[in-house]
Amino acid sequence: MNYLKWFSLGYIVVLLLSFGYSYARASQTSEAPVTQSWSTARRDSSNLAPDPLKFADTAIVEVYAAKTYGWRGLFAVHTWIIFKRAGETQFTRYDVIGWRSDDVVRRNYAIPDGYWFGAKPHILVDHRGPQAEAMIPQIEAAIKSYPYPQTYHAWPGPNSNTFIAHIGRDVPALQLDMPSNAIGKDYRPLTHPVGLPPSGKGVQISLLGLLGLNIGAQEGIEINVLGLNLGVNIAPPALRLPFIGSVGDGNTTTVPNKG
Repeated sequence: MNYLKWFSLGYIVVLLLSFGYSYARASQTSEAPVTQSWSTARRDSSNLAPDPLKFADTAIVEVYAAKTYGWRGLFAVHTWIIFKRAGETQFTRYDVIGWRSDDVVRRNYAIPDGYWFGAKPHILVDHRGPQAEAMIPQIEAAIKSYPYPQTYHAWPGPNSNTFIAHIGRDVPALQLDMPSNAIGKDYRPLTHPVGLPPSGKGVQISLLGLLGLNIGAQEGIEINVLGLNLGVNIAPPALRLPFIGSVGDGNTTTVPNKG
């Protein structure tokens, strides 16, 4: 019982410190929780995606994350995937969006690398060439098999991060390491509490994304309490923190924000 007590106290301290850091960082950047309307928030290109015309002969697959819109950006990120085959001169983008449609899986809802309602995105994975070409049919199959095409709940899921985590499980070649503040990535139905983590390699135990454990090559060791994740990566060494993302190896991946 003493161990549980000290663990609980430590977890609460980490939550408070992580939230304080997240709020302080947001207050000092253009990614602060906005008061402007979502309809006027920035949605133009972040100039992160390669020019599909210049790379017309190259297959490309990328996954992006950006802080969610407004105050929710202090807690979580929205993720999406883009891809193009060799010979194509435009990207195809897929997200899960929880408004204005019965079908929450959206194709080309926004430009491939656009700011997400004011927040600059961050690239989670970038694959090019034959490896990317081989992934694309698997990605399309995973999109079609997404089990919640008409259901969206910002917390604890299923949501945009549940969708991308589903693709990661079905396509382990993505080597997808979803950030610890991608709330919804650990959502699993009560009928299937055990399975693969979002990277597709390892093991996950999760009760509706509210309580669980991830152990994997990409995730390291990560615990989830009420959708707030805390853990550690081994290679490269990094802390996985709620609100913030990953900290370590010389980088702070606060994976840059509505999802």
